[in-house]
Amino acid sequence: MTAPSLSHAIKRTCDTLRQGATKQVTDYEQRFSSIKNIYDDLLVNLIRTGFDSKEACVTAREFFGGTEVRFAGIDGTMYSRPLFDMVIFFGGAYAATGTIRFSETTAPEVDYDERTLQQSMGISSVVPIYINEIPDVDHSYAAQEQPDATSPAKPMTDEEIANNSLIANAIMTFSEYYLAYKLAADPAENMGIILLDRSLSTERASLLYETRKTSFWNAKTVLVGCQASGDDSPIDANDIIIARQHVSNAALGLPPPRSDYLRTAIICMLEQSKALTASQIAVAFGAADEKRIRRIECALKSLVDKKVLVVEDGVYALEPKYVKSWERIKRITVEVGDRLFFTKIPDTETSSSMKIVKGGKEHWLTTLDITFLTLFTLQMLMEECWKKHILLIGVTKDTAARDFKRQLVPIMVGEGLLKADVKFEALQALPNTDRMILQSASIFNVDQITPPWSLIEYDSAFRTMLPDRQGRPGYVSGAIRNKISLEKAFVKTYVQLSQARTDPLLRSNVLLVDRLAYAEFDRKPESLKLFWNELSDGTREPVETILYADRAVPNRMQNLMMSVLVAMAPANIPEAFGHNKALFIADKIAKWNYSQFKCVVDTTATWILNNHKLRKFIFYMSTFRERRADFEQARRESH
Repeated sequence: MTAPSLSHAIKRTCDTLRQGATKQVTDYEQRFSSIKNIYDDLLVNLIRTGFDSKEACVTAREFFGGTEVRFAGIDGTMYSRPLFDMVIFFGGAYAATGTIRFSETTAPEVDYDERTLQQSMGISSVVPIYINEIPDVDHSYAAQEQPDATSPAKPMTDEEIANNSLIANAIMTFSEYYLAYKLAADPAENMGIILLDRSLSTERASLLYETRKTSFWNAKTVLVGCQASGDDSPIDANDIIIARQHVSNAALGLPPPRSDYLRTAIICMLEQSKALTASQIAVAFGAADEKRIRRIECALKSLVDKKVLVVEDGVYALEPKYVKSWERIKRITVEVGDRLFFTKIPDTETSSSMKIVKGGKEHWLTTLDITFLTLFTLQMLMEECWKKHILLIGVTKDTAARDFKRQLVPIMVGEGLLKADVKFEALQALPNTDRMILQSASIFNVDQITPPWSLIEYDSAFRTMLPDRQGRPGYVSGAIRNKISLEKAFVKTYVQLSQARTDPLLRSNVLLVDRLAYAEFDRKPESLKLFWNELSDGTREPVETILYADRAVPNRMQNLMMSVLVAMAPANIPEAFGHNKALFIADKIAKWNYSQFKCVVDTTATWILNNHKLRKFIFYMSTFRERRADFEQARRESH
């Protein structure tokens, strides 16, 4: 077979691309053709418009304690660059702040702090790491079966290690949540609203997934064995187990006494009640049937075997070491966070902000450590927001989420919660993502759907729920291995905030928004829906979810949140049309800091190259690609 010419290969590539793209466009045309009647068939009772400024002002006064509220929008940035035989990793987060004033007669008024670049709060960290040390620091290089060994499937060339490392992203993610927590915890800041450029519920689920493998804990984390200042004992695996799911809010019924959360629910209850019998715990959890009581007894036995609990005469209590376990985890999280983002290196006992001393030796914090710290920080942030009545909102610009189409609507149809008659075949024919469904519906129904609008709010747990596999009303199944994520912690929705004055068809993108749930507003009879989940052993466990099933169901927190988001949607910034101005400003600050840091790194590299004392070492320190690039640049400049 004769090898094809270069022109023939290019032509074949073009033809393949054109045919593939044409098929994709044709498929979307067919899907969009099925969306024209979706408003009347499905969305007419699920989309809310006409948000009330007077009600928002009343809610703000009740929730915040006043009508003038401080806010912060937080965004992050990251950068990595090979520099001789090292890679420089940079990650940081920056806040745009201001004040919002609510009024009973007009829309909320937003003032952004002036001289934002000079006055805004920001944190960052830069970590240079030798390339050969990166596989030890980045836990994604560990073999799945043997975490203390490097995976043979991972690329090991210098350039591939630098480009594929998760270190910069891990630092950036941690910095965003840590900055949010510091703002929430600082009384001087007096924050009332915190906005993050992330999906809060999805992020927590991702962090839990990344930290799920206990076999990695000893091999790829140095947190186990660390000791916070003032603590008598170091952190052990039980502390990690307790802290990993520690989302405690009795008013919301968290953590729920079911499935994977049962042990944490027992621990959180004993943190408050000190000592209880198994029957007292069962009564408190509302467990009356034999199978649920047996599961509680098994969970208690497991915790006793792990030495988390002690039992005497049938009375269970926390092992004294673990009575303050969550407080100990919080202290070490703050210590490590402050060292990474605030402490000057000459003032520390380690050579890098990403190193800690354990057993008299320096150890790198791994990306698994940082993932744990990010998870703990998010849960600490949730705790602060519940305690201080801070409205915590996550805004996601581009999302491929499909849970509204694939999970929520089928469950609501099965429960008879939709007034419209929706067919399964009609759902399948819709575009693949929720954002495209809603954005297209908005364009095809210009007269019926007018921005700003919002979909009804629903529990983020629906993302992991499916209609019962046996078709029983009142039952749901977990999407993967019958597991359902934490309910009543976050509620989510989709919003469209802006429309051009001159062209009603010109509308902003649909955004995914999730926020923290608040018991005094969201845990009401009209906004709760109880399902049952049957486990493999036949145990029936309740799953109480937040679901505003119809636009007529009162939702004061959504009205407040939408009033805030609409007030912060800039009309005079084309590239931020229909987004959030606070997050837009934070993004600009982050990009400016990125450019400044990149300039510093590039300048440092040039200084090293031109330092006569180091010149004889440069040849050996540089990679082949760097030397080739230098020669090519010199050749271009000579011409």
